[in-house]
Parts: sequence; C-alpha cells; structure tokens
Amino acid sequence: MMVGIPGAKELPLPHKNPGVVANVVRGCLGNLVEWYDWFVYASFSIYFAASFFPEGNLTAQLLSTAVVFAVGFLMRPLGGWLLGLYADKFGRRSALTLSVTLMSFGSLTIALTPGYASIGILAPVILVVARLAQGLSVGGEFGSSATYLSEIATPGRRGFYSSFQYVSITVGQLAALLVMIVMQSLLTEAQMYAWGWRIPFVLGAIAGLVVRYLRRSMMESEHFQRSLADSSPSRGGLRVLLRSHRRQVFAVLGLAIGGTVAFYTFTSYLQKYMVNTAGIPKPTASLIGFAALFLFIFMQPVAGALSDRWGRRPVMFGFSVGGMLLTVPIMTLVGKTGNPWIAFLLMITALVFLSGYTALSAIIKAEMFPTNVRALGVGLPHALATAIFGGLSEPIALALKQAGHESVFFWWVTGCIALTFVATLVVREPSRGSALEVTALPARDSVAG
Repeated sequence: MMVGIPGAKELPLPHKNPGVVANVVRGCLGNLVEWYDWFVYASFSIYFAASFFPEGNLTAQLLSTAVVFAVGFLMRPLGGWLLGLYADKFGRRSALTLSVTLMSFGSLTIALTPGYASIGILAPVILVVARLAQGLSVGGEFGSSATYLSEIATPGRRGFYSSFQYVSITVGQLAALLVMIVMQSLLTEAQMYAWGWRIPFVLGAIAGLVVRYLRRSMMESEHFQRSLADSSPSRGGLRVLLRSHRRQVFAVLGLAIGGTVAFYTFTSYLQKYMVNTAGIPKPTASLIGFAALFLFIFMQPVAGALSDRWGRRPVMFGFSVGGMLLTVPIMTLVGKTGNPWIAFLLMITALVFLSGYTALSAIIKAEMFPTNVRALGVGLPHALATAIFGGLSEPIALALKQAGHESVFFWWVTGCIALTFVATLVVREPSRGSALEVTALPARDSVAG
C-alpha cells in the first residue's frame, strides 16, 4: 500500500516568492538559537552531571543526566500537539515566538539552579522541570519550523530551502560545541566542573530573548494567510488529522523513527562514545565533533537540491540503506580506535548518509498535509517518534555499556533505521502533486495499492 498526497479541488499558488531567502534566514536564526539551547545540555552534561547528582562513577552520572535528557523528550509530543494546534490556528510566526520563549526560560533556570551539594534532591527536580519546558518548546518548534520553511520556499526548490531547518539545527549544535571548545581553552578542568558549565546556558537564555523579539517581525506564511479565508467549518485539529490523514500520520512516524535515532546517535552520543569507550580526550572529541558537523552543514543543502531533481524517496533510500549497512561497522571501529583522524573520518562517513534524512525531514513530511493541519501533522507524529525512540537512544546506549553489552546498541540503531526504510517503501513520491502547491483543503486521502 502506497501512502500518497491528499488532493482535490485545489487552486495553484503563485510560483514567485521574492523574499524567500530573507524569510528562510529569519526563520533559521530562531531555530539555530533554540537548538543551541537544546544541545548545550547534551554537550555540557559531561561537566554538570556531578553538580546535579550524587557522587558516583562517570558512566552512572552521565546515565542520570541522559535520563533527564530523555524526560525532556517526553514533553515533545505534548509540545507537538499544543504548539501544532496553535500554529495551525494562530499562525506559524506566533507559534515560533512562543516556542523560543519557553526554551529561554528552561536555559535560564538550569543556569541559576544550585547544585546537589547545596539543595539536595531539589537540584535534579528543578533540572527536570527546566527540561520539561524545553521539551515542550522543541516539540512545538519542529513542526512549526518545518511547516514555515516548507511553505515559504520557492516551488521546485522546496527541498533545497527546507533543508536549512537541519542546517540551522546543526549550526546551533556547532555553536554549543564552539562555546565548549573556547571554554575548555580558557578555563581549567576544575573550573569547568565547578561553574564554567553555567555560562553557555546564560548565553542561550539571552540569545533566546533577542530572537523572540526578531521572530515577532517575521513575515507570516502566505499559505496560512490564504487558509484563513477558508469557509470550511473545521479549521483542523487532532480529530480532523486522525480522521482524514491517518495514513500520513503513520508515514511520518515511520520516517522519523530511524532518522531521529541516527541523528542523536551520530551527532550527539558519538562524541561521548569517543570519550567514554574509545578513550579519546574530551577536548579532542569536541574538536572532532565540531569539524565533522561543520562539513555536515554543507552536505544537507546538496541532499535537498538532489531531492528536488530526483525526488524525495531516492534520497531517503540513500539514508536508510546506508544506515542499515554501515552503522554497526562505524560504531565498532570508532570504539576500538584511539586515533582521532580515524574517528573523524568515520564520523564524516556516518554524517554523509545521515544528510539524506536530515535534509528532507521537513519537506517530505510537510508535503503530505494540507495547510489547516500541516504544523500538527508534521509536529505531533515526529515528536512521538523522537520521544519514544530518539530520547531513549543515549540512555539505552549507556545502560547497555554499563551492563557490558554495548554492541547491542549498534544493532538497535540499525533496526530503527530499517523501519524508516520500510516507511520509504510505502510512501508515494511526495513532491509529485504536493499539497504545498495548493491552497484549498483536500476532499480525500489518496492511497494506491
């Protein structure tokens, strides 16, 4: 069964959008800062783990912070639902402004919370509350951002322009790593553990407030503005989504499972894996991650442009097939090498096939839904997949390491990517008859056997 694109009784949108570049830049700036805040937690957890949790070995403390990282993911479906509804009802711009405000609140809370030695159990409790706020924010950010970038992009180049969503996510991650590298060069190890880790959270909170102001002046999506004139009694919502677009929801779930697990494995956990398993020094692992992610930025627009020429499915197949074949060898070799150059080349290899997912993550999902449920349709199932699978990646990896079965995690990642491969098989090419090229609501779901 092939899951297709809704279509009927539709009017074409104009194929000119002279402000597309400026809108993409403004949309991505907020996305960049928000994901910087999110990744600061993952990047600096190796330093602040001891501040929020009782003394223990490094793996146990990292496992505790990873569990809290996963707790933040549990709020993402709620964020995808609430902010998705908000974006579909009140506009993409309003939802994006609200999401960055929540993220800034979480970062500032973490920065100002005393350690376990000062306030005991309240320290990890407050940490959890802050992560819940950030999880709500990120859950709503993805769907709203993916929808906004996909809607404002030029027809025929939507894959290219929407790929900048993950470009901005990657730049946010690079910014977190750059702050870490600079701080590691300026502060001693003791200073980093004592108070240095708080600085990036303060920077993120301040930047978020600046972006909140900038996002209020962003141009609203023309798709959303046109949808406001729709005379249908239903503006969308969860009931409409599940009644009329159930197959598309399951397709997004399947596509997101392998992609989000691979993304967090190869961009976030892999650097801890280099330190904790391969024995590569922390500063060196940070430099490897920074250099690899810098190159990753340029891979994604290329993959997005290729999807405009070849279609979304061939590029997504490149990710899923490459991931199934290479994940176990790459992770095994990284764990056994102490050579930074080999570790760098292996990380680059992983990111090459990962770009086939990240570049298309926004557009391939947005093309499946009409305007009135697009943010909700993209955001909610994606958030569910990341909460259940992506958020558990690092805790599973660390728990298996502690149990002495670390290699099982490599196969778990491979299995998740296989689910994305299956989803790609059953999805009809989204760029053909895309719902993004029409303004009216669909009369039916299109499913081919």
